[in-house]
Formats: sequence, structure tokens, C-alpha cells
Amino acid sequence: MERTLFTPKEARYPNNQSNGHYQLEMQSTNQPQSSHTSTSRSSDSGEPCGDGKWASKLLRECARAISEKDSTKIHHLLWMLNELASPYGDCDQKLASYFLQALFCKATESGQRCFKTLTSVAEKSHSFDSARKLILKFQEVSPWTTFGHVASNGAILESLEGESKLHIIDISDTLCTQWPTLLEALATRNDETPHLKLTVVVTASIVRSVMKEISQRMEKFARLMGVPFEFNVVSGLKSLGELTKEALGVQEDEAIAVNCIGALRKIEVEERGDVVRMLSSLQPRVVTVVEEEADFSSSKTDFVKCFEECLRFYTLYFEMLEESFIPTSNERLMLERECSRSMVRVLACEDEKGHDGDCERRERGSQWSERLKEVFSPVGFSDDCVDDVKALLKRYRTGWSHVLTQGDDSSGIYLTWKDEAVVWASAWKP
Repeated sequence: MERTLFTPKEARYPNNQSNGHYQLEMQSTNQPQSSHTSTSRSSDSGEPCGDGKWASKLLRECARAISEKDSTKIHHLLWMLNELASPYGDCDQKLASYFLQALFCKATESGQRCFKTLTSVAEKSHSFDSARKLILKFQEVSPWTTFGHVASNGAILESLEGESKLHIIDISDTLCTQWPTLLEALATRNDETPHLKLTVVVTASIVRSVMKEISQRMEKFARLMGVPFEFNVVSGLKSLGELTKEALGVQEDEAIAVNCIGALRKIEVEERGDVVRMLSSLQPRVVTVVEEEADFSSSKTDFVKCFEECLRFYTLYFEMLEESFIPTSNERLMLERECSRSMVRVLACEDEKGHDGDCERRERGSQWSERLKEVFSPVGFSDDCVDDVKALLKRYRTGWSHVLTQGDDSSGIYLTWKDEAVVWASAWKP
């Protein structure tokens, strides 16, 4: 579906994005650089990672040592991890490499500086072609993102059925890959094709840099589909907490839908209630919310607990990537490197004041439900929508499934991987 808008091209991942930042600093203390000749299982074996779990054991010990401020143990464990870790090795070596970076930043109080460096390097190498190829390949091998697209599109189309002027407010960083399928559905409606206004809200400078080309492609695709279309971008915001009703250009005669995919977690925890109430003031027909299933929020004052949850989530994610991609995949390496910024942001930047970058405090579906219920009511996904999700999951390898929430949480549907919930999708109305 997204292929119509984004035709993949070859793209190389730049070599200057290695996570050697912390390794260089560790070398300066006369600690030997890793030779990466660990006897750990090679990723070429094709076996799922995590069998030995040596990385998680060492990483947990190091996190506890940092919490206890045991400098001797910290130095010893950082040195051991540096010897064994490699971003190019098996799954344990990769986890050790990226978490080592975050732990080193936490121990040396250099998290904010490292985060800025990682973000700057990512921005300099970012292009529309590389982002397009990465997104397409990830969608090809895993439903991690497409699950939320399909569930949200189904809820939006049903809520806006019969309306002639639609306004979708897209608060996400998915580069509009969700919308070609929805445009096709609008073009084939039995009644008159409606006018669609799409307003995309972006805060990440990486996304802002490619919005012009995305806008041109979206407008071209809408013309091809015969859908009257208007594309607007709201940028210049430092955070989503600054978003206002006036900036969105909402008109009284529009049927509004708000789409939030991986967006609400980027709002500071203390500001989330205000943003949810602002969305409610738009009087939308539906608000769709998709978030990854992890809790980096409730344990933020307890470093060890926060680290444990971070390790649990990213171990699942890295295992999924290992089973989804071939060992030599550049796209897999890029997705793993994207995680490094989040790890540093969550584990090593919390005490910084006036920090740059979005918040990364994920919350579980049950936590989001409690927050959203203060101003919204849950909308259960229809049988047709659930059938679309089932059909989507059949396109991928075994291990993926879905679980509908029961009782009061009737709005939610979970994507599971090997029986572990990884993504939560939901729909809400005022």
C-alpha cells in the first residue's frame, strides 16, 4: 500500500554513525578498545538472540553499581562490556554495545552532550531516500508500524463515513506512509469523494527536513486518486506541549480526526494531560492513539527499575529485528542505531534541566487508557477493522498475533510478538 507513494531506492548507511563516542572516551582512560572477538554466538548463525543472556546479566550488574555509586565496580563492568560489545555482532553484543553507551553516559554525567551528538549526526546523514527505504523495508518484514496504520485507518474511515469535508490532524513521525491506503479507500467510496485536509504536526528536525518532498508526493498521489486534497504542515514547535488549537487551522464545517502514532510519549509526562484536553477541545469525531507497550514513566525516579524495563523492551525489539532481517541488513543496523538515542535520553538525561529533544517516557496501554478516559470515551474496533488487522498479520512470519482488550479497556487492541505485547492501538471520542 505505501509503495505507491514511496518507491524504494538503494541507500547506503554512512559509516560515520558508529557509536564509538563512548569508546573513544573510555580509551582515554587507558582502557583497551574492544577487539570484538568475543566467543559469543555469531549473528550469522540465524539463531534467535538471548539464549546465553550474558549481556543482560552484565548490564544489570552495571546499572546496580551505578545506582550504588560503586566506582570500582562501575569501571570494571564498563571495561568488560566494552571488551565484549559490538554493534555488528550477535544480539547480545548489540544490546551490550548500545546499553553500554547509555550506562557510560549515566556514570559520567555526559548524557546530554552525547544525546546532542547522536542527534546531530543523525540529522546530518538524514535524507528522504534513506528514510523511505528504511520505512519500506521495515514495513515489509514486520508489522510493528503497519499494525497501527491499519487499525487507525479503519477507525478513522468509519468515524468519518458520509462526511464531505474531512480534516485529519496527523501527530506522528511516520512520514505520511499511513495515508496512501486511506486515500485509496476514500477514492473508492460509494458516495461522493470527500475533500481531505491533512495537517501534519512535526517537532523533530529530522522529519521537518523531508516534509517538502513528502508534501509534493502526497499531493501528486491524491490527484492520481481523484481526491480533493489540501496538505498543511505545523512546524517550529520545540515540543508537542506547545501545540494549540489555533495553529491547526480547524474550521467549523470540518469533520475532524486526530491521529497520534508514537507521538504522545514525546510529550513531557507533566504536560500530557493538558495536551489531551487540547485535543478534546477540537471536538474530533475520533482520536486514534498508537504507542509501544513499555513503561519508562512510573519508574523514572528509580534508575535500576527504569533500566530493567528499558532492557526488557529493547531486548524484545532487538530479538524481533534479528528474526525479521538478514544478518547483513543495513536497515536493521539503522533501526538499532535509532534506539541508541532513546536509550541515552531515557537513562542518562533525566536529571538535565532545559534539555533538548523530545521526551521518551513511554507508558503502557493501560496507563494511556486511564489518562485518556479523563476526557474521552473508548471506541471499540469494529469486526471489519479487526479482520483487516488479522489479514495484515498473515502477511508476516509466524509469531505475530493480536489481542483485544476486555471490559473497560474495550478501545484497545495489542500487537503481540511471541505472546509478548509490543504495540497498543486504540480509538477514542469526546
